[in-house]
Amino acid sequence: MAERIYLSSPHMSDEGYEMQYIKEAFDTNWIAPLGENVNGFEKELAAKVGAKAAAALSSGTAAIHLALKAAGVGEGDIVFCPTLTFSATANPIIYQHATPVFIDSDFETWNMCPKALEKAFEKYPNVKAVLVVHLYGLSADMDPIMEVCRKHGVPVIEDAAESLGTYYKGKHTGTIGDYGIFSFNGNKIITTSGGGMLVSDNEERIDKVRFWATQSRDPARHYQHSELGYNYRMSNVVAGIGRGQLKVLDERVAKKKYIYEFYKRELGTLEGVSFMPVNEWNEPNYWLSTMILTGKVRPIEVMEVLEKENIESRPVWKPMHMQPFFEKYDFVGTDVAEKLFENGICLPSDTKMTDEDLERVCKIIKGLWR
Repeated sequence: MAERIYLSSPHMSDEGYEMQYIKEAFDTNWIAPLGENVNGFEKELAAKVGAKAAAALSSGTAAIHLALKAAGVGEGDIVFCPTLTFSATANPIIYQHATPVFIDSDFETWNMCPKALEKAFEKYPNVKAVLVVHLYGLSADMDPIMEVCRKHGVPVIEDAAESLGTYYKGKHTGTIGDYGIFSFNGNKIITTSGGGMLVSDNEERIDKVRFWATQSRDPARHYQHSELGYNYRMSNVVAGIGRGQLKVLDERVAKKKYIYEFYKRELGTLEGVSFMPVNEWNEPNYWLSTMILTGKVRPIEVMEVLEKENIESRPVWKPMHMQPFFEKYDFVGTDVAEKLFENGICLPSDTKMTDEDLERVCKIIKGLWR
């Protein structure tokens, strides 16, 4: 069988930047908690995206959790959250004993619909926070979202787990709202194998997040804890990998864009095929190349024919309000997210893919139209 093609899998930079920082960590015996790599990764990531402060954490999910806590979300509070996302966006709302209300997408961005968000505010005027997701590296339309949230005095948290390197009107996603989170999970555009980052211009809140993330240990000679703490800090070795990966972020974005344009050129003329939207104000990182099928060929047929050839693909996220665990919570919108789920497919977008790999994938898919 031919070599497997992955949806999006991690790899070290060709230059081996990561090993430099890992070696330094071992040479200085800073193997476990904290160290110079953690400090360095926070400063370098913040500088890269244009944020004043950053906290390196164990995962993007941990970053969302502590962003909600920093925003004052607690028991019984309502948090608006897009329905078209991975469950890691919504789960931390439950961790805080708050209540999610799911918001529909629009076809222009595939992300939170500003009109649906306005309707949600009419129904729930006392919402505590709004979580916005930048799906598959596509930016949500942040101007109208920020306008309505500012009008209601509600903090905005950006889940930019999939969109590191994406710009909205010249500004990095994750730096437009009050808090932004990034993920370095194994399938992301850069990876530390696991890990996340919370960024904000509110340096006092980021300091507080670091405190919570290190078990809320008070500055005392003995171990003393006056608040509930979490074991959420990133390790020094993991941070070293992140520092090396950050150096090749722009190269990864360029390769992801190349893959997207290859697919669009080769497959975009097929009947019933369209690709994820890219417009004048959205400069994506093209994390996953995703297409919509509205003709006779269905996404499951594409996934099955690729699977037979040892090629990985997957459906678009199943909306949260359709999930067994979350279906009891309210949903505001129509059926846009459902249609994207029913008709969408994520194509293999691994930055290690060669032109031969891309041609192979396209040839197999085109065969379904013959």
